[in-house]
Amino acid sequence: MTARRLCSRTKTLLINMSKLHLAAGSQQPPKVDGKLRLYSMEYCPYAQRPRLVLNAKNIPHDIVNINLLDKPDWYFKIHPEGIVPALDTGSEIVIESLVISDFLEEKYPKPALYPANPEAKKRDQELIEKIDPLLSVFFLCLWKKDLKTPEEWVEEFVPHLEVFESELGSRGTPFFGGSKPGMVDYMLWPWGERKDLIVVAFGKKLPCEKNKFTLLEKWYQAMLQDPPCKATHNDIEQHWKVVQQKIKSLESKL
Repeated sequence: MTARRLCSRTKTLLINMSKLHLAAGSQQPPKVDGKLRLYSMEYCPYAQRPRLVLNAKNIPHDIVNINLLDKPDWYFKIHPEGIVPALDTGSEIVIESLVISDFLEEKYPKPALYPANPEAKKRDQELIEKIDPLLSVFFLCLWKKDLKTPEEWVEEFVPHLEVFESELGSRGTPFFGGSKPGMVDYMLWPWGERKDLIVVAFGKKLPCEKNKFTLLEKWYQAMLQDPPCKATHNDIEQHWKVVQQKIKSLESKL
């Protein structure tokens, strides 16, 4: 299973008493001169990826949040599928979280989020590709947690987590990007921020071997202090409300 999207109703609304999201019947906000525009959804992990990169690079931008359960008609002219994120540069629309992030890296190269060395950059890109298999387990666990016992879910998670634990060990740095977060860190972080959703879903931590992922835990604590991560952070209670909305939406379509 892959994951994406979420939201709630009304023309222009506050999702769970938080950020404004535009829905059907709303008007498209006028563009701001000199700024990129990111069409986003405050609680979507995929949309959080380019928000992290925009913040890390201090790129002038504004954000328009979209109600993904009641999408404005005008948004389909920006993204034919009506999904987020989408980046409006003024001359083109760029879609998909990693594509947008790589686009920003190319157009705004400082500070660099990929290594300058081509082989090292390729290694980072290959590591980013390994995030999706982990996410598939993560979302299936939240949606269908009763399919397996907690012990069986641990068996599903461990091989994927070991990839990233081992990589941190081989690099010998606090972040995948070195002494500071890089592209791998920011592409992985949205699910780091949400990792305790599993604890909320089960009402307890999964029975993983103690101290098995010490480097990832240190990475998590370090990322919490990173300014772009702080700027895009939402608490776990809010994420859990959104997950429950998403699950109800999925089940209503079955």
